[in-house]
Amino acid sequence: MSKFLLLLHDDPSGFMSLSPEEMQKAIEKYIAWGDGLRASGVIVDGHKLRDEPGKVVRRASGTVRTTDGPHTESKEVLGGFYVIEAASYDEAVARAADCPHLDFGSIEIREIEVV
Repeated sequence: MSKFLLLLHDDPSGFMSLSPEEMQKAIEKYIAWGDGLRASGVIVDGHKLRDEPGKVVRRASGTVRTTDGPHTESKEVLGGFYVIEAASYDEAVARAADCPHLDFGSIEIREIEVV
C-alpha cells in the first residue's frame, strides 16, 4: 500500500462564521469520518494546524530569511492534513470524497515518495 497526504485547504472565515452549534456539528462530522477510516486501518496520521500563519524560511544569495506566512494571493490556507494508506490515487480520491472538509474547502492529494 502507498501512503498519501491529504492536504486540507480552506478559507478560515468559513469556520469563523459558524455558530457554536454548527461548529460542534462540523467537528463531530470530522471525528466520525476519521473514526471510520481508523476502524478500517486506513489513517496513518492526521492533525489540524493552528490558526496562526506560521513561518516561511527562504534562502536567497546565501542568506536565510524567515517571514510570517505563508501568505498567498488567495484567502485559502492549509488548515490540516491526514496521511492515509491506499492502493492508488483513485482509492485515495474515493476515501477523500466523503470527507466533511469538502463542505469548507478543497483537499489536495499527494502520494508520499518512499526513499
